[in-house]
Amino acid sequence: MRRAIFAAVLLCLCGLLAIAETLNREMTVALPPEPVATDGAAQAAAPSTDASAEPVLVAPPPGAVPSPVAVPETGQSDVSAPESARAGSTVGDPPEILATPTAASGPAPPAPAPPDPAPPPANEIEGTATTASAPVELSPKEDREPAPKPSLLPARTIFGAAALPADLPAKAIGFYSRGCLAGGVALPIDGEVWQAMRLSRNRNWGHPRLIALVERLAEEAAAKDGWPGLLVGDLSQPRGGPMLTGHASHQVGLDADIWLTPMPDKRLSYAERESISATSMLGKDGLHVDPEVFTPHHAALIRRAASYPGVERIFVHPGIKKAMCQEAGVDRQHFHKIRPYWGHYYHMHVRIACPKDSIGCRDQPTTGNDDGCGKEVDDWLALLKRPAKPQPPATAAKPTPSRRQILLDDLPAECAQVAKAGNATVDRAMAERDQGSRSVGSTR
Repeated sequence: MRRAIFAAVLLCLCGLLAIAETLNREMTVALPPEPVATDGAAQAAAPSTDASAEPVLVAPPPGAVPSPVAVPETGQSDVSAPESARAGSTVGDPPEILATPTAASGPAPPAPAPPDPAPPPANEIEGTATTASAPVELSPKEDREPAPKPSLLPARTIFGAAALPADLPAKAIGFYSRGCLAGGVALPIDGEVWQAMRLSRNRNWGHPRLIALVERLAEEAAAKDGWPGLLVGDLSQPRGGPMLTGHASHQVGLDADIWLTPMPDKRLSYAERESISATSMLGKDGLHVDPEVFTPHHAALIRRAASYPGVERIFVHPGIKKAMCQEAGVDRQHFHKIRPYWGHYYHMHVRIACPKDSIGCRDQPTTGNDDGCGKEVDDWLALLKRPAKPQPPATAAKPTPSRRQILLDDLPAECAQVAKAGNATVDRAMAERDQGSRSVGSTR
């Protein structure tokens, strides 16, 4: 009897255990798996129950940021500078790069950042530019406020929109073709012996040293060389930086284009300053100067500019350099600064050295002391004589990969402060200009 009762109880317990195991399996299948975070970013992606928590942004939504604008560049030749032209320097001599703005290509899908542009060829106006890295997408970590994303606006858009200089001490920042200008001052549009041209561009700004040097050149050329006065082309934008159109250099307030057309004996109107064209110094062959146009007075003006201690380089057309080399009885002491290069047949491009107090401004390598009147200039002329390459037969145009625009983050870090700073007052700008005038005679 006892054995029968014990067997019955044991059978009931086994049945209860089987039912319990079955129920446990069914509940396990019905419930979702427990979330497992493998790193801080995965945990941050989980919904937050705290209404006051900062939103976590992992990537911009589609269409939130316009894609970089592609800018075609013209004015660059498909041939390199002569080897002899580069012998005295680690960088060659450059053309002005002309860029015309194009319409934005519209919203960009959430795709990887565009690849780095190919490094430009070494040259003296631009220098050997380092390839800028693509903007890095930020990945905020858990319990950390998201860092601000880098600006995706092209730097030329930011600096081209600035109508006035930054209210900061005068300083050239970065390199001639990759930098900006703090505390810029304006060359007055009218002086006794100069007039600023192309006023609509608002590019009559520069470092105080440059402004003082231009004024000094105008006054001394008139007093000592009989030059009627300067017509002054582009200097820099109020805060320097890349330009909407035109030059790749002129970014740090240390470059000035001086027309080789003498100033007329009247005050030009605004409309005339926009429409009058500068005079080419070249003859019908497009290679050598026209002696009826390029006179000893033009050569004297260029030599005077090269004689100033603070001037590093003066870019002119190779035909102009050749004519100056052939002039008899002149002092060639500073001819090593007069650099032949593409274009520059209607103006000279004057570049001064980095001021000593502009920490972070980067000079170019020295040019050496050779006057450049031998093989260097002859190689340039031979290069310009080369016949143009025959055009291939017309075929379906292949899409050209666009070069990524220079962003604010590609410039020296100080340029972000320059871009955001308040506008300088007229009194401040005039004080900086006077300081530059007092120090223009120094080497730097």
